[in-house]
Amino acid sequence: MKRILLSAAAVATLFAAAVPADPLQRPAMQSPVAAQRLLLAVTRVGERLVAVGPRGHVVVSTDAGTSWQQAEVPVSSDLTAVHFANDKLGWAVGHDGVVLASSDGGMTWTKQLDGRAVNDLILADVRAKLAADPQSPELLALVAEAERYSEQGPDKPFLDVWFENETHGFVVGAYNLLLETTDGGQTWASWFDRAENPRFMNLYSIRPAAGGLYIAGEGGTVLKLDPVARRFASVSVDYGGSLFGIADAGDAVLVFGLRGNAFRSADGGATWTRIDTRLPATIVSATRMDHGEIVLADQGGRIAVSHDGATSFDLIPRKRSLPLTSIAYAGAERLAATGPFGVTVVAPDAPR
Repeated sequence: MKRILLSAAAVATLFAAAVPADPLQRPAMQSPVAAQRLLLAVTRVGERLVAVGPRGHVVVSTDAGTSWQQAEVPVSSDLTAVHFANDKLGWAVGHDGVVLASSDGGMTWTKQLDGRAVNDLILADVRAKLAADPQSPELLALVAEAERYSEQGPDKPFLDVWFENETHGFVVGAYNLLLETTDGGQTWASWFDRAENPRFMNLYSIRPAAGGLYIAGEGGTVLKLDPVARRFASVSVDYGGSLFGIADAGDAVLVFGLRGNAFRSADGGATWTRIDTRLPATIVSATRMDHGEIVLADQGGRIAVSHDGATSFDLIPRKRSLPLTSIAYAGAERLAATGPFGVTVVAPDAPR
């Protein structure tokens, strides 16, 4: 018995040595039930659906959600968001500062960036700017924060990604992480000093709306891109709770977050009106349907829809409500939804 136990221990040791502990070096494991386990974000890619989640799992459906295939992913870091610029080119981001890219509609992915490179990039950028302006209090604070990030290692997640086209995009994340690319992710530039975010609040979402580009974040943070100054300026919403997402309501922008709170602006962020979403729990996601309807989902599984540009909302009854992490329009008046039991495609009933 002793000899058998020693052999088992030796096998376990060899197996552990063969599988890298670092999720940045360990490819995502293939699982036949990946589409039925926790997933965090979903998007529509032409006629496809692509969803991402923990341990580097990415699943793709080419038949409107009837069946799913797991993609090949070079890391096992948790993935938090996914966005496609067209039917083929897409990006996913997540923990450990990971940025992944796909050129085949989500079936295979390559790593463009990770937290180690992100830390080096940010620190080099702010140090160079401090050298040119050594008395700047803002730059001194940024360098101190960037040095702390570097010491802590690649532990900070990206939380959202958005691309304007095939080459120009942004990623945002924890503690003011903000990067831009103009070549499809081949190279990235730090915007750590180009966000009016002196408390280094988490940046949860970046999306265009009503002709502007907005970031929503922790502690009521809302930033809007000034394209001339090439920086994100703070926008006052008069709300101290975290805002997790942004919806484009045509001629208005909607930001939403904790405890069903949402705020609408029809004047480029100058003034905001609190909207009754009919949702009692934290709103986690939004999508826009074919005819311009805005759909919101909260973490308790409730869904609300607006037919008037996010001015008012009606609850959509569901036969079975399960926790949700994200939704996306799936075409044909259906919604793709992710949560602890994977991704499903549903056809909501008419609003109450």
